[in-house]
Amino acid sequence: MRGAAKRIHVVAGVIYHPSKQQVLIARRPDHLHQGGLWEFPGGKVDCGENPEQALKRELMEELAIEVGDCSPFLLTEHDYKDKLIVLDVWAVHSFMGQPTGNEGQRVCWVDISALSDYEFPAANYAVLEKVVEHSQT
Repeated sequence: MRGAAKRIHVVAGVIYHPSKQQVLIARRPDHLHQGGLWEFPGGKVDCGENPEQALKRELMEELAIEVGDCSPFLLTEHDYKDKLIVLDVWAVHSFMGQPTGNEGQRVCWVDISALSDYEFPAANYAVLEKVVEHSQT
């Protein structure tokens, strides 16, 4: 049985460009777990926060944007052997501000059809599938 210290609750935002044909991704800093890979921005849920509060806080800290309309998108888990990530993903339909890499990370808008050109952590594979599937409906 896995200890509680190994289980990490993380929120991430699939931030849609107003055109709805692109999403925002960020490159993880090299010194972090899964560094150098691309991700949907977000971070750990702090004690006492619900996922939506954590998402809004993390996206303000990381990207300097204020989340407007958002909704639950996908809840998935991934076991990296050294940690179990509970990934709570939200679709961000509207926001205020210009996304900027506040922590020095690269950020870019990517066509949904081009997401496969970027390397993501394994925990993001289910998210990528759903983003692509959702864009085709």
